[in-house]
Amino acid sequence: MSDFDTLIHGMAVTPYGQTEVSIGVVEGQIAAIGSKVKGKAKQTIQVKDGLILPGFIDAHVHFNEPGRTDWEGFETGSSAIAAGGATTFFDMPLNSSPPVLDRASFEEKRRIGEQKSRVDFALWGGLTPDSLDHLEAMAEAGAIGFKAFMCPSGLDEFGAADASVLKRGMRIAAKVGLPVAVHAEDPDVIAKHQAAHPCPSPGTMADWLDSRPVTAELSAIRIAIELAAETGCKLHIVHVTCAEGIDLVAQAKRSGVDVTVETCPHYLLLDRSAAIAIGPRAKCAPPIREVARVEALWDRMETGSIDTLGSDHSPSPLDMKQGDDVFAMWGGIAGCQHGFPLLLDGKFGALDPFMLATLASANVAARFGLAETKGCLAVGMDADFSILRRRSHVIAQEDLLDRHKLSPYLGMNLRWEFESTWLRGSIVTPETRGRFVFPAKD
Repeated sequence: MSDFDTLIHGMAVTPYGQTEVSIGVVEGQIAAIGSKVKGKAKQTIQVKDGLILPGFIDAHVHFNEPGRTDWEGFETGSSAIAAGGATTFFDMPLNSSPPVLDRASFEEKRRIGEQKSRVDFALWGGLTPDSLDHLEAMAEAGAIGFKAFMCPSGLDEFGAADASVLKRGMRIAAKVGLPVAVHAEDPDVIAKHQAAHPCPSPGTMADWLDSRPVTAELSAIRIAIELAAETGCKLHIVHVTCAEGIDLVAQAKRSGVDVTVETCPHYLLLDRSAAIAIGPRAKCAPPIREVARVEALWDRMETGSIDTLGSDHSPSPLDMKQGDDVFAMWGGIAGCQHGFPLLLDGKFGALDPFMLATLASANVAARFGLAETKGCLAVGMDADFSILRRRSHVIAQEDLLDRHKLSPYLGMNLRWEFESTWLRGSIVTPETRGRFVFPAKD
């Protein structure tokens, strides 16, 4: 009789650092880990010249199903995200149609995800003027938290949450013990800026980058922090692009506000000149910033001021990225497959694997109530991990697994590659089906 279903030997990133270990897996969980693990196994794997990482948890993706599966879907999106080392993702309440604004739409998206996703997943509920009466029901259904746009989302059916709506939603979120994630850009600041600096029509990529200033981010972050302090809500500010925004969060933490902050690989890998050269594939909001701000963001990440990394994978069909006017094009970057591994050796800096695992796995699990089963390689955790090896190659379109293959990272030199990704002790394949995961609540 075997002691383990699988026994894996190799260098691994554990909560204690990077070390040589053996990992024994039984029924999808880590049953033993350490330097002296012994026993029989149904299969034994030697990871030579590679590194075992805990499965990433990408808390910020838009897989768009149902309703906009032609943009992306659970099947193609989860295939791409698994190839990038992730074993769990949190799908945003837009851009599916209908958006996730009540229990019925939440449960329908969950049903489809359970049928099609190749890795585990959780779902955000939407916080809009139309969803306030449905937040508690979505919490009961298992929402990981609630997402609000403080400015127009780009979709009429997902309305912006002004300060009044956001405050009401935060009170409900605090009551049910779930975080609120905000897209933090102040529409009034953007409007005043664009009135003083009118946007050309048609507009170029450079015009788009100039149209949404850092001051809009900072104003919205201040508002969200003030409301979180007043309501006692757990606040998570997504895709922050500037060190000044990170510093506002750090200051709020010191004053006792329960707030965390995310940035995304594209804000660390691309700068203004790269975005202009890449064109519409690099259009996003908030926009890519200039070199000095990218370097400052790296500094905040390396000194521990950034809590989590999320891809903000927000794809669209090719025809929505074409035309004469960049302002009329879809604003979203498709990068969940390569964003994280590119950070191990990027143009502006290089994360060590332990820091990457902390930002993209351990901290995400801790913030969103999954730390009992996910986020690190330890006894009792789900056996979710990936095997990373050095393999230098240029990212080509045929490498991409997302639906429309419009990554801004095409042509970049990728020096690391995930050889395989494992979900609960088994390699992720087209036949693998993930599970819906519930957060632990306060």
